Amino acid sequence: MKTLTQYSPCRARWLAKPIGSGAYRQWLVTAGSLTRRLQASARSFSVTHVRQHLGRLQPDEAVVLDMRRQHQALLREVCLCCNGRPVVYAHSVLPRHSLHGAWRDLAHLGSRPLGAALFAQAGVMRTQLTYRKLRPGHPLYQRAVSLLKLTSPMLWARRSVFMLQGAPILVTEVFLPDVLEL
Repeated sequence: MKTLTQYSPCRARWLAKPIGSGAYRQWLVTAGSLTRRLQASARSFSVTHVRQHLGRLQPDEAVVLDMRRQHQALLREVCLCCNGRPVVYAHSVLPRHSLHGAWRDLAHLGSRPLGAALFAQAGVMRTQLTYRKLRPGHPLYQRAVSLLKLTSPMLWARRSVFMLQGAPILVTEVFLPDVLEL
């Protein structure tokens, strides 16, 4: 997979390196498919489809995708589960114009992993991964803890933009404490 530099996910306090991430580092810096790594690390792997709807982007997402915040995108939320326990909360932003052409089937994934579809496509390019320690005030932190009813002083996340034929998709993965037990 080629690296893409046109989009800069390292804006709005996202870091180029996961400084201070401790035990999460090994998961955060996985360069290939996180789905494949999780599948290889667990007896069972599943995707729980949480929600998918048209909605507005968060300010930092709009900046990364070089879009106006009021533009709508398909927002997809899933939990990646290993051995029956959620280990990653994933939030994907698919701009409406990206849902045509090569990406058109992504709107209908349901409980299939997005990562498998992204890494299976020839010609997909990806920006460098960027990282952030999410605190309770961040919308992704709030969404993950409310869905999963967990308590944690912070959660580590990573994100990158995938591009195919000029169509971007922003993927953010929030690592939950149970990932450390794999």
